[in-house]
Amino acid sequence: MPHSIDDSFTALPLRPLADAALARARALGAEHADFRLERIRNASWQLRDARPAGSSDTVDLGYAVRVVHGGSWGFASGVDLTQDAAAKVASQAVAMAKLSAQVIKAAGSDAGAPPTPFGQWGKVELADEPVHAEKTWVSSYEIDPFAVPDAEKSGLLAEWSARLLAARGVDHVDASLLTVHENKFYADTAGTVTTQQRVRLHPVLTAVSVDDSSGEFDSMRTLAPPAGRGWEYLTGTGWDWDAELAEIPELLAEKMRAPSVTPGLYDLVIDPSNLWLTIHESIGHATELDRALGYEAAYAGTSFATFDRLGTLRYGSELMNVTGDRTAEHGLATIGYDDEGVEAQSWDLVKDGTLVGYQLDRRIARLTGFERSNGCAYADSPSHVPVQRMANVSLRPDPAGLSTQDLIGGVERGIYVVGDRSWSIDMQRYNFQFTGQRFFRIENGRLAGQVRDVAYQATTTDFWGSMAAVGGPGTYVLGGAFNCGKAQPGQVAAVSHGCPSALFRGVNILNTTQEAGR
Repeated sequence: MPHSIDDSFTALPLRPLADAALARARALGAEHADFRLERIRNASWQLRDARPAGSSDTVDLGYAVRVVHGGSWGFASGVDLTQDAAAKVASQAVAMAKLSAQVIKAAGSDAGAPPTPFGQWGKVELADEPVHAEKTWVSSYEIDPFAVPDAEKSGLLAEWSARLLAARGVDHVDASLLTVHENKFYADTAGTVTTQQRVRLHPVLTAVSVDDSSGEFDSMRTLAPPAGRGWEYLTGTGWDWDAELAEIPELLAEKMRAPSVTPGLYDLVIDPSNLWLTIHESIGHATELDRALGYEAAYAGTSFATFDRLGTLRYGSELMNVTGDRTAEHGLATIGYDDEGVEAQSWDLVKDGTLVGYQLDRRIARLTGFERSNGCAYADSPSHVPVQRMANVSLRPDPAGLSTQDLIGGVERGIYVVGDRSWSIDMQRYNFQFTGQRFFRIENGRLAGQVRDVAYQATTTDFWGSMAAVGGPGTYVLGGAFNCGKAQPGQVAAVSHGCPSALFRGVNILNTTQEAGR
């Protein structure tokens, strides 16, 4: 049964505060103003060897006013839930816009020509968006994890940890659970008013094995991705926890005995549990248009997929179709409306291997000639200004695609890559190398045991150009992360990336121990 917005949130003076702030902004001459009130509850539990190792439970409640005044941005935030305080915050936002206009004018005069063809020192204008009056949206979940007693949460983690510790060869187990309940109210001077509620969680268990004779150790982590789901995710809906926990000890024992990989060129079959992160780093960040334009450069760099290459850049093989999506069920970046009042959408980023789209907010959309934003503005707290953030960026499966087993069956000499681990990518999202949790040799179409110390290395276009087959819908999994970072001051956002299994031909494999010794 669908949930409704929490009564405890709607009982807050949402409209009076918004009306007071927006009225003050209008009276002071703002061309645009928006008001955003958020209540975000974060809770976490950590266990070490089935014993409590830490927990937290915090609530962030406050509001922000953002304005465009005199063609410049202004922003201020507050926590005092009175109309006078909200009006004062709006006044502060307008004052900030006036100060920004003076600074930008002086900087533009000193710099001479604008640093981009789009006039970085120019007037702030926003792409049009239809008015969405009195809209509500609630994410797809069954049981709010905050409605479950804490003892039940920690008890389940302890029981799962004990199950792993009882297995031969497992010396330690770390377990954690992160949960978030987010409420957001938005109103702007155009007339859009939205109220939203999202729930998400991330459970992780990591088994560690130690060889006492050699001192060597290794670990293996659950593959269950974080998800926009509720407590039901841990009790049967969406993931088979019993099956995964049962297989980890044997897989970890095999990994401890596995030989080190021989470097060279291999065909790779990459499981969604690993490929999602390569998508995130080499496509998701690269197609953020603020990054491609150079507006975002200090935090993880810019992008090789520059705006002048839209419609011409050969990103990968013709099998490559990638979407940006703010509507995917259970997606971590799924919303009803973004933090600029833009309705959630799905759109193409890469079509038949060619770059055809970007992720946009309203200002970047207007600046670059797009008719409309695709809803990628997000702030991670009421005290932060919305910035352009990543949608659920996903590689689409082939409707008639093969199973993972059949993809493996088409490889004579290769490696099957499962689970994410470490990654490295340059500041233009072009040169990278990725490791994983598990690597299996493929010989004559069959798995032939694990190998260790594997990293695959490529440039973005060479890697995606080598994609020779895309798995079918039955191989598709929605992976993701809670901790995507961007902006200064830094903000963190949760984002999902769906993908099927996929086959890549002739990818360079490094031995990480040899590379570390150089």
